[in-house]
Parts: sequence; structure tokens; C-alpha cells
Amino acid sequence: MNTPQSQSTAYSADTFINKIYDVVIVGAGPVGLATAIGLRKCGIANILVIDQARAFRQVGQVVDLLPNGLKALKYLEPNAYEAVKTASLTFVNSPQPDKEQTAEASEKNPPKPSQEWVSKNFQGKKVRSISLSFDVWFQNYGEGRVSISWYDLQSTLRKLLPEDQVKPNHRCINVVDEPELGCVRLDCLSDASVEANPYAHWADGQKNNDLLAQNLDSVYQNSVTKSFRAKIAVAADGINSTVRRLLYVDSAYQSFAKPEYSGFAAIYCREIPDIPQELRSHLEEKFFAGSPILTVANYDLASQHSFSECPRMMLINRQSILYLLHLPVPLNSLQGKSGKELINLALQELEKAGYPDELKQLVQLSPPENMLQRPYYIHRATGAENIFPAWSAGRIILVGDAAHGMPPFMAQGANQGLEDAMAVTTLINHIAKENDWNNKQAIATAFEKYERLRRPFMEYIQAATLTLFPYSSEQQWQEYNQKVYTRNFDQIITELR
Repeated sequence: MNTPQSQSTAYSADTFINKIYDVVIVGAGPVGLATAIGLRKCGIANILVIDQARAFRQVGQVVDLLPNGLKALKYLEPNAYEAVKTASLTFVNSPQPDKEQTAEASEKNPPKPSQEWVSKNFQGKKVRSISLSFDVWFQNYGEGRVSISWYDLQSTLRKLLPEDQVKPNHRCINVVDEPELGCVRLDCLSDASVEANPYAHWADGQKNNDLLAQNLDSVYQNSVTKSFRAKIAVAADGINSTVRRLLYVDSAYQSFAKPEYSGFAAIYCREIPDIPQELRSHLEEKFFAGSPILTVANYDLASQHSFSECPRMMLINRQSILYLLHLPVPLNSLQGKSGKELINLALQELEKAGYPDELKQLVQLSPPENMLQRPYYIHRATGAENIFPAWSAGRIILVGDAAHGMPPFMAQGANQGLEDAMAVTTLINHIAKENDWNNKQAIATAFEKYERLRRPFMEYIQAATLTLFPYSSEQQWQEYNQKVYTRNFDQIITELR
């Protein structure tokens, strides 16, 4: 990867921020904010978080934080860990039983069974269940799990930072190495009339969903360019990372600058309010059976490869029922579709996969105005012919989806991003303690250690996500859980140091 050179820039800044920050983080999503919180916990307070969003909005879906992500967050900042648990949808801080409570009293008031996320085949037979209880996960893996909306997670973490350290409405458009000042410069555009990143949130199909044509060389009317300088820049700006695109220009990794379509997409109906009682009762009896959430797929397929190519239907049972379909479809079959077109595409794919009639009837009842779609993209940890797209260049390092974005099938995007935040925070803290801010070799060594530790594990996670091999057998499922959730984080921190 080539480090951007100062003479290569075509941008002029209207406003220069004279101070040099120790760290500027690009991206105020959960991973960027967690990195900032971890740095402040280490005593590195001269930091700034910038984000292209003009305002923080209630967008995004529910995020599952699993044992590995929660362990990483606890290492970053125990108070952040507690705050996220409290803000989550599923964690309940149950009161401890009275020490004098007798066994007889316990028998009279047995604990309620924990709710489960159930996987079933087309016949309604349970294939696997996952507890939604924090305590059950804690008992099995030494840490729990929580579900939290993306916006609540972002808001909870943001409140733990001083307000002036998080700046929305700053879209990074250029990154320039300034060796004479011992820093990197980030040029940002404010008040730009640019739609939201299409990879970050759901699209309604009515708008142009292909916004990759955002021109980095364009300066928009009524905009102001600001420049920030930093000894280290952390790019946590998502799957369509601008910083990554800038770093990979004119390098061996140029073909990896943009993410590639993963081959999978989602169609989502946010609510079906009017379901005939007979159909609802049948769905409850055959599929939900008291579970608040379930996944229905053709688990009877013997081939793990064919299973990864089958539609998977997630259903959530609230006052109304909503569903999400993960579909292996060509990108052009989805682009530009909305409303009734999405319903027809969903029915077509369910029909091809042999889904039972009652689930197709449910999709037919979907209100067109409640239909959303989202293509899933991937930035592979390893490219063809074992090419390893670099995650750093000079003073700049990529974390989270900017380094290794992927579809959400194994719920590891945010969790692996938090592991990245833990790793990078530990390494930057060491640089600060040794006062190596101006030691290029020390910075390069630290960033190489980050890649050496994190890349092999991300290769494993991406393989599990795209092929779903953990679902092939109960043994592989348990092996995956052990490998991902029960690692010794003390040992990981020691390796980083």
C-alpha cells in the first residue's frame, strides 16, 4: 500500500485546525466510538471522532453483542460494558435471591424458562435453539449476550465521550501524509448534500441505492472543507470506507478499494398488521410455539454448500409479525426494486426453495409500503491468490468493516469490530507510553502485529459467514462456539503488548 503523499492532493482546505490530535477516528459507529472510549480509558484524551452523518438518526437494525464482543468491550472500558448491558433489549439485572430462601420456596417458584431463538425445518421440527438469556451464555462461555438496536448502542457509547470530541457532518474526502509535521492530515467536507452510505442502512428501493458514484473529487455547493491533523488516524468508516479507497489508490490493492457484492441480499418486511387468525394460529402452533424469534430453512439438505445457498427466513413474533429473508440472488435482480416487486421476488425465491404454503401466504400479506431491501457486501480478509489487502499504511489503520466487512449471518460484524478496537487501543496505548508518536518503525511494527493477530481469525469468521459451515452438524456448531466465544482474552492482550 502506498502512503498518500502531500503533493498528490487536489483539495484546498477552507479551515485548518491548528492542533495536532494524538488520534483522529473516522466513523462514529459503535466501533469508532468504542475505540475512542478505550483510548480515553488509557489516558489518551487528545482525540477526535468525525462522521459523515449530518445528524445521528434512529437507523439500523438490532445488533447482537455476543461473548467475544462483550469481553472486548469490557477490556476497553468496564463502564461502557455496563452501560450497554443496561441499554440492551434483553439484559435484565435480576435481583439476587435472599440467602435465607429455602429450597422449598425455590421449588414453589421455579425460574421461568429463558426465551430461545429457534431454528426449524419446513416441517416445523426444531433443529437447534439458542438461548436469549444473558445468564445462560455467561454460564457457557464466561460472558453473556445482549441484543440492542444499532442506534441505542451508538447513543450509549457516544454519551460516554465529551460532546466536543464527536463531530458529525464531517465527511472525510482526502487523507494526506505530512511527514514534516509528523502527522497525517484528514480533509473533511461539511454540509455536503450527499445521501447516506448505502452499505450502512436499509434502502426503501425508491431512491438510487447505488451511491458508490460519490465522487471524491467533487466539492459540493455551499460546503466547507475542514482539515484535521493526527499522529494516528483510525478508519472505522464502514464497509464502503472512504479512507480505504484513498489508501488503495495506485497500489497493489486497488482492486480491493471497493467492497464486492457477497452474493446475498435481504428483503425485510417491518410489519404485517393484518394476519387472519387462522393463519396466525397455524404459524404459532407449527413454528413459533412460544418462541419470540425463529429461523426457518431447509436444514434437511445434506450438503453444507447447498444449504449456504438456500433462502433463510427469520420471523419475529410481536403484536404483529415481521420477517427478514436472506436470499442468494444476483445483485441486478434486486436493484431498483421496491414494494410489490420485492414481495414478488421473495415469493419467487421461496417457491424455488420449496417453502411451505403458510409462510408464502404470510409474505403475500406484506404491505408494499413496509418492504425494504439491502444487498450485502464483503471486503475479504484474503483476496484471490492469497493477496492480503493491507489494513494499514503509515499512520493510518483500518478497523471493523473498513478492514473486513461481511454479511451479518453469524452476527460477528460488530463483535469483531469491538475486538479490533480492543487490539488497536492496546497497541496505540503502548505507542503513547513509549512516546513513540514520531517513531515510524514503532508504529509500523504495532500495526503489523495487529494484522498478524487479527487477519487469520477474520479469515475463519468470513468463511463461516459465507458458507455457514457451523450449521453442518452439532459438532461443528459447538466447535465454532468454543473457538469464537471462549478464547483467553488475557492472553490476546499479552500478545498485543
